[in-house]
Amino acid sequence: MTPITRQLRQGITPEKIAFTLALGFMLSIFPILGATTLLCGLAGVLFRLNQPLIQLVNYLAYPIQIVLLIPFYRAGEHLLGRAPVPLHISRLLERFRADVGQFFKDFGMIAVGGILVWLLAAPIVIGGGYGMLRPALRALSARLQKPVPDVSIGAP
Repeated sequence: MTPITRQLRQGITPEKIAFTLALGFMLSIFPILGATTLLCGLAGVLFRLNQPLIQLVNYLAYPIQIVLLIPFYRAGEHLLGRAPVPLHISRLLERFRADVGQFFKDFGMIAVGGILVWLLAAPIVIGGGYGMLRPALRALSARLQKPVPDVSIGAP
């Protein structure tokens, strides 16, 4: 049985599951590495969402977060009218090791821009995800609640 099917059989509404999945996905692509587990955990507590389900979405979306980091940062630079900064991993690590404080001064606004773009996208992604998932989860819930016909031998 899948985690979603288990939730439906335990009485969790399709709407609550759709919200958990949509919000969990959006929080999972937050453009700061290492922050998503905490964000999903806090959202789960705040909105009384299923923690294992929201964290499962978080971990499954991790590759998408990695792919979206640079686009979020570049869009943020554009949004804030800043010149693009080279984002080479080796150079970033070198600068971080040399002086953490200066690193955050130099690259902090890149993160701020990425977060602003993420915030602008959040309502659209959450709303769209919820809108797409809810009908499918309602149909699955209805299918799970159909009585199973008795096919035993000798049944009238």
